[in-house]
Amino acid sequence: MQNFVFTNPTTIVFGKGQEGQVGALCSELGSRVLILHYGGTFLQDIGLYDGMMASFKEAGLFTMELGGVVSNPQLDLVEEGIRLCRENNIDCLLAVGGGSVIDTAKSIAAGMSVEGDIWDYYTGAKKSEDRYKKALPIGVILTIAAAGSESSPAAVLSKGHEKLMISSPNLIPKFAILNPEFTYGLPAYQTAAGGADIISHLLERYFTQEKHVDLTDRLLEGAIKTMMYILPRVLKDPKNYDYRAEMMWCGTIAHNGILGCGRIEDWASHNIEHELSGAYNITHGAGMAIIFPAWMKYCYKENPARFVQFATRVMDVSIAYDNEEELILEGIKRFEDFLVSVGMPVRLSDAGITDDSKFDEMAHRSMLGGECMGYFKKLYEKDARNILELAK
Repeated sequence: MQNFVFTNPTTIVFGKGQEGQVGALCSELGSRVLILHYGGTFLQDIGLYDGMMASFKEAGLFTMELGGVVSNPQLDLVEEGIRLCRENNIDCLLAVGGGSVIDTAKSIAAGMSVEGDIWDYYTGAKKSEDRYKKALPIGVILTIAAAGSESSPAAVLSKGHEKLMISSPNLIPKFAILNPEFTYGLPAYQTAAGGADIISHLLERYFTQEKHVDLTDRLLEGAIKTMMYILPRVLKDPKNYDYRAEMMWCGTIAHNGILGCGRIEDWASHNIEHELSGAYNITHGAGMAIIFPAWMKYCYKENPARFVQFATRVMDVSIAYDNEEELILEGIKRFEDFLVSVGMPVRLSDAGITDDSKFDEMAHRSMLGGECMGYFKKLYEKDARNILELAK
């Protein structure tokens, strides 16, 4: 097991009616709040708007709204948010939505702490010497279980087809209100993609070369199996509070850092998928459902024992299989079958992507300016290209 330091400052406020605390919670961060959301009548449609605004009024807070956040959030809205914050002396942000809204808030918060164009910090052209220590504080009301951004340090942002990431403990939200009722109205596809996203976060941590991490192995296995049990039931009974609650809490735990303690995580699949969703604008969770099985098939020989463990302890493949490779491939197949059963694509062609002309550029960009990526198996540009081919 590796040495580690674990801290996560996000206060989780979980359950029915907890959104009524938003005014009091924001008042601990500032007095002038910019509320970020998807736009339109979204907040009214999920039954949140009136109660939230009443809570702000009771706390005596000034509020402004900025809607229009989209999947794979874009730089131009972040720039608009930075401008609004500066012109109106905003001192804290509230993200109401899922990962795209939260990442937009984090990008605005980071942009308020640096000089010049925030995109330069995403590309690495400029460095934040103090790791965004002057970032505006962020609160969250979560409305989809997926990205886990409500208690993570990372933010992903797009500029056209470029999709890049920054990360800092100073961007972790100060609080997150999780009321599973706000996820009842999500379309089935979005719910399933959220589930695939959660599982991918668990798998990025599970596939490690680190030995003697059985506690986190077992925790990860339990979380993956919970998601595989819960997700089909959520899709069948979308207004079942208990199912939604399990999924929402699992999404937070999957990405708040606790399940990565003492182990080296991988994240090559995410690098490749960011290029996929950046190039073709598909939902991130759906992209992970395509890329992760392909990564598994490409990398399992690097540590067959880890894949045998996954096949037997997660996918319930019998250890009596005649040979190790058959057992491993059966585990991967069962994982793919599960993804298909909840409506996720597992091939690029399933998502309507048949043009491979962008593969070379995507493989190059997935290296993030380095020679290689990943830790379970070091992957080079040719390897990323091969994984994209496997995913066709």
